Amino acid sequence: MSLTMDVVLQQARPVLPVLVIDDISLAVDLARALHAGGIRVLEVTLRTPGALDALAAMRKELPDLLVGAGTLIHAEQFSEARDAGAQFAVSPGCTERLAAAAEDSGLPYLPGVMTPSEVLLALEYGYRSLKLFPANGATSIKMLKSFKGPFTGIRFCPTGGVTPDNLLSFLRLPNVACVGGTWIAPSNLVRARAWDQITQLAAEARALAGSLEQPA
Repeated sequence: MSLTMDVVLQQARPVLPVLVIDDISLAVDLARALHAGGIRVLEVTLRTPGALDALAAMRKELPDLLVGAGTLIHAEQFSEARDAGAQFAVSPGCTERLAAAAEDSGLPYLPGVMTPSEVLLALEYGYRSLKLFPANGATSIKMLKSFKGPFTGIRFCPTGGVTPDNLLSFLRLPNVACVGGTWIAPSNLVRARAWDQITQLAAEARALAGSLEQPA
């Protein structure tokens, strides 16, 4: 059975860590720290020269993880990400060329949207799992609530502005599958090799979100 974006987001819930990796040598230890905290899905952003090598190393050493490539803004990056071992792809927006490249690559694709018109465009390309970017706190929470009526059955992953303080407010929304977050593995902790702290941040996010599943 082929992997779908809906399945990716289900497995990522509550948090899909969004990673910017400057030092390839730290990639595997970072992935292990997040995995120890209960994370099962990661997004490695293609913002640094060694991002694809980092992604490939994570896939090799931690085959239980789902590892995707993020910040894809050029069509050719889809095949490059696939060849490096990416299992899904994420973009900050959605264009005809990106949608075509995603289709050609065969990768499950999470396109970014911000407005109703962009949601409609993504729907025309057949996407029903979408990234809301940027997610600006209370404003984006209100937007997602308003999206629920006209966009029945669409699931969102808000990213860019989600924090531990507003995490539950997003996750309580019925059309939010999971959130994307950078706070779980901030660059200062990665550079300091503070793996125990990163594991703790991941575990705390999962525990916080777990409170939603408890009976009242």
